[in-house]
Amino acid sequence: MEKYFTIGEAAKLANVTAETLRHYDRIGLVSPCKVDQWTGYRYYSEQELARLKIIRALKSLDLPLEEIGRMLASADLGETVRFLNEAERSADEKIAELQEMKERIGRARRFYEEESAEVRREGFYTQHLAQRVILLSDRPLTPTVADLLNYQRHFFAQVGEQREKFAFEDVAGIYRAGEEERMFAVCTKYVPRQDLRILPAGTYLCADCTQQESETAMRALLAEAKGRGCPPPPFTVSIIVLAGVAQWGYRLEVPLRPQTDEQ
Repeated sequence: MEKYFTIGEAAKLANVTAETLRHYDRIGLVSPCKVDQWTGYRYYSEQELARLKIIRALKSLDLPLEEIGRMLASADLGETVRFLNEAERSADEKIAELQEMKERIGRARRFYEEESAEVRREGFYTQHLAQRVILLSDRPLTPTVADLLNYQRHFFAQVGEQREKFAFEDVAGIYRAGEEERMFAVCTKYVPRQDLRILPAGTYLCADCTQQESETAMRALLAEAKGRGCPPPPFTVSIIVLAGVAQWGYRLEVPLRPQTDEQ
């Protein structure tokens, strides 16, 4: 004996809402197998539930309901094959998108793990840093949480057809030289471009600060460098240091002695 399900039961079994079932009925996508003429109650059978599960699977691939309806109503096998080819292509795109998302999450996790091992230093300190090649953003960017967790996408898009010739560290920062101010990524692989800059190896005067303190801390850092008899630096760097899911600070860097002066 065939079993029937109320609209609430069918919605729960198909993992949709009762309003979704009413909408599907209105547009002719899935209708109840019977409606009680006295109460108006809708009832669904196993056949409608199977159809609902197919629709839900296809809808998860972002396929329009109109196309899904045409496929389910079609008796043309050629049209069905074409639709399923499109569904397969959409599934491949979804898988690629999820894989990219997984990679972004992994990069963010590793970034947070590395940052959690760093201890913020008080006051000024010096560091000897190796040469770094950075790619400047092609337009002014204000750091946001979304940018920091996915900043590499912007720089890969920026290099366009040269994408395979570039690779970046999980390090972002802000480069200032005169009137120029841009976010940057540190390159581990690159080819010559006009938007590349070289941060020379050498001794840098550094200071750690919060996001809110950055402007005041940079002025103090420059004053300290001047007090040590150093000429005005050709550039300054603010390395972005994540301090939480929605918070970050900076490691400010001012070049003191390039490596060529120390040899």
